Parts: sequence; structure tokens; C-alpha cells
Amino acid sequence: MLNWQGKRPFSSTQYYPAQLKETHGEAVDSWINKIFWGDNLQVMSHLLKEYRGKIDLIYIDPPYDSKADYKKRIKLKGKRIDSDLSSFEEKQYTDIWSNDDFLQFIYERIVLLKELLSDTGTIYVHCDWHKSGYIRCILDEIFGPQAFKNEIIWHYYNKMQGNINRFASNHDNILIYTKSKEFTFNKIRELRETPIRQIKRVWSSETQSLVNAKDEEGNIVYIDSTHRTIDDVWKLSMLQPADKIEPTGYPTQKPEKLLQRIIEASSSPGDLIFDCFMGSGTTQTVAMKLGRRFIGADINLGAIQTTTKRLIKILDKTEEVIPGFEIFNVNNYEVFRNPVQAKELLIEALEIQPIYNNVLYDGEKDGRMVKLMPVNRIATKADLNELITNFDYKTFEKRQQERPNHPVEKLLLVCMGHEPDLAAVLEQETGYKLDVEVVDILRDKSNLEFKRDSEAEIEIENNKLVVKNFYPMNLLQKLSLMKENVEDWKELVESIMIDWNYDGAVLEPAVVDIPEKDDFVKGIYEIPEDVGTIRIKITDLLSESFEVSIDNG
Repeated sequence: MLNWQGKRPFSSTQYYPAQLKETHGEAVDSWINKIFWGDNLQVMSHLLKEYRGKIDLIYIDPPYDSKADYKKRIKLKGKRIDSDLSSFEEKQYTDIWSNDDFLQFIYERIVLLKELLSDTGTIYVHCDWHKSGYIRCILDEIFGPQAFKNEIIWHYYNKMQGNINRFASNHDNILIYTKSKEFTFNKIRELRETPIRQIKRVWSSETQSLVNAKDEEGNIVYIDSTHRTIDDVWKLSMLQPADKIEPTGYPTQKPEKLLQRIIEASSSPGDLIFDCFMGSGTTQTVAMKLGRRFIGADINLGAIQTTTKRLIKILDKTEEVIPGFEIFNVNNYEVFRNPVQAKELLIEALEIQPIYNNVLYDGEKDGRMVKLMPVNRIATKADLNELITNFDYKTFEKRQQERPNHPVEKLLLVCMGHEPDLAAVLEQETGYKLDVEVVDILRDKSNLEFKRDSEAEIEIENNKLVVKNFYPMNLLQKLSLMKENVEDWKELVESIMIDWNYDGAVLEPAVVDIPEKDDFVKGIYEIPEDVGTIRIKITDLLSESFEVSIDNG
């Protein structure tokens, strides 16, 4: 068993709720694919509730502990950057760890992956020489050594390493484990570069083995073999910058042929595929093309945006009806824009037992009555008036008489920042002894993260939705450091999506404006008849999005 400093068992995990943000396409046979933005440990903790033991194939390509930062080059639309190229690279993720932290990180995630994998499921773990030996030890510990099936060598023969004083490292390792002895495996054959003449082999029922085939006269039969069965060395080219179709610019992107081979070998149409280190979305892209259901996750917003663009293109080009996909946030809640939805998220995240149709309280937790204060600003003393007015003072009086030295009520106030002395003010104004606990989400629950946006000028003119200007704050700050001039806001935009009848919670875009690399978004959109609330989402080159609702009244 492999040990490392700080190794600790991973036997339980907290449940994290998910917030549905976008829907692209429709469900088919009651299924729609799912993409999650968030820490994959928290995403998997969320998935356990519904998908424990239900995933047929898992492929992950985790960080390799390569001591490198992986960056994506950002180029303004319609122009080349003449300034220092490295100053306009956006870090997608970092692969710099201490050895012990890396091993604990992988260990915890593989524990959850095993829980999600079905009894007949298979897991492929993609790694390289940096940590493949350590990862195999962890897989042996969690799945058992008997669950090991193969170590695939992916030989990418077209990688050039330059002048080095050792043999070039031109392969990755892919470790394959199964949950049990019963699992899906489909043999794959590929066309030989040139046919070869070889002895024909047939099965002998007498010897229960393969034997050389012979004709009626006893002569050995030869055949011209045009195909070969794939073994554990895969000679597949890696993506190159000169490739025009697949590359997305996302670092560490894997070729579709690699994932096609994995998915065809270890799943059947309709099976459920999971990749929690999604990156550029190759697993999801190939799964959609091959008729598999899928769930994907990544903590990097750039990965979500890149994957979304690839999947939308497939949906647009496919004539047959295939399941679309939904996008969720896990533990990155946009609470400031939708107070009703924010309260629901907080109730779920804080594990509050909700109370419905109650004008005073929102729920109960650990014996305390819970009141959710305003979620889009700091709570003030004035916000206590609703409680003070609606308290059940008859019950308070009765409790005070029965137990004069005890509080008449235990309260939990949940807020997003607050004025001091809220608890003292509440007790003073009611005249009763109260046990009040105040939970400040921004301070006491710092592990819950919240997202804010950039700005835009958007107007309706002559029955057209017109984007006048767009100010992506983070991107503009980076450009200002480079002293890069922006002549047109469209240079900064990756895509625009518009929902003409927004329901207040989930974006279902009818307009998806994703231009080619050097083209601009249109910026002006004809408004159809019978529209309701308009919701527009503008995504910049850093994959950060601005969303706003517009009343077409």
C-alpha cells in the first residue's frame, strides 16, 4: 500500500447542491446530458445522490504533477497581437503540486469515482511518466489489484522534443480497471498500413484452442490479412497546431480518435460516460457523436465554454434528434441576481429543513428557526422589522412563564454581511430572551463562492436588440497592462446567446452567435413576435460571462 505524508482516509463527503444555468437542445427518452462547473470533488459529491453505481464508463485525464502551468493564448477578434505573446496567455490550470498533496488529491477523487462506477463499469485513468506508478498503486488500493485490466501505451509518433540527452518521451500511459469480472469490452480492429500474408487460425473444439487452418488435403491455409486487432500499444498522432478541424486552443487537448477508441471498446450506445477533468470536452464531444449519454465536469470556466461551443456545433450539424445538454454550477452560486433562487440554494447548501407557506421562517436547522435575510445586500436593523412584527408573542409569553431562565426561541439568521448587534437589537425590541445565532455567508461560510459580472450597454431599437458596448472588466484590465487598444467591443467577445422567453432561472437560447475565429458577433438581433423577458449572455475571450434580463415592454 502506498503511503504519503498527510494521507488520510476519505470515508464521507458533504453534499453540494447544483444550480441549473443553461439548457441547449432537448431531452430524448427522458435524458439530457449534463455539464457541471465546479470542483470535481464537490460535483461528484452532488452526483452520488442520483448516480451512485450508475456510470458505465469513466475516463479521466487528471493533472500529471508535471510542474507546469498550462496556458491558452488569447487573441483579440479580427487582429493579431503584436506585443509580447506571453503577456496575453491566460492560465487555464496549474500543475504545480507537492508530491503528497497531489497523491491525496488523486486518492480522494478515485474513491468517489469508484462509488459512481456501475458494477459492470470500466475506468480509464490517463497519466504519464511523472506519476503513473503512484497512480497505479492508488488504483490497486481502491479497486483491488485483481481489477487491473491493461496499461495502454499511447505512442504519439508525431511529437518532436528537440535536442535532448535521453530517449524522447513520446507516449502516455492509460490505466484500465473494472469494478468486477463482468464488464463491457468490444474488440476493435484497424486497417493495416499494408496487408500481410499469414496463417489462418481457427478454433478447435477438440483441443479447445486456436489451431492452424488446413484445407482438405492437409495443407496450411494462408490469407491476406488487411486488418489487425488492437493491442495495448496505440499508435495515434497527437494534435498539432497546423491541424485545422479539432484544435480548440485549450492546452492538453486530446485527439478525438483516442477517445473514440476508448468509448467504442468499453461502452455500448446509450451507456453513461463520465469525465470529471473535462478540459476541452473531447470525451463529451465523442460521446455525443457515438450516441452515448454523458456527464462532464471541470473547475475551469474556460473548459466549460470550450466544451459548450463544441457541443453546440454538433447539435447544429446533426440532422437526427439527439439529446442536448444542461449546464450547472456547483458551489459557485450567482446569488445576487436572483434572490428567490438564491434562497433555495442557501437552504440546500446549509442543509436547512425548509418550511413552506410560512410568513415568518424559511426553515429549521439544529433546533433553530431559520430566517434568510436579504441575499443581495448587507442585512440592517431595519430588516428585523418583519420578524419583530410577526413573532408569536403569545407562545413566547407561555414559554417564558414555563421556563423563565431559558430563551423563548432559538433563531438562526443567515445573511450576506450585516450591521453589528443584530442579535442584541432583536432581543431588545421584543423584550424576550432569545438565543440568536447570526451566520454571515461571506465570512463564516467562505467555502461557498459567489460570482459577479462585467457591464454592458444594451438597448431595444426598431424591434432589434442592440448591444451598444460591452465592458469585460478582467479582460480589459489585462489589456490595459499590455497597453493594447480596443477599437470595437466585438473584438473582446467569444459568443452571444439570447433567450427570448427567459423563465427567470434557466437560459434556453434561441439565438447562439458563435463566430469563426477571426469573425465578430453580429451585435444586432431581430426580436421575434410574442417574446417575453429577454435574457442575453455575452461571453468574453477569457470565458467569463455577463448576463442580464431585459423587459420588452
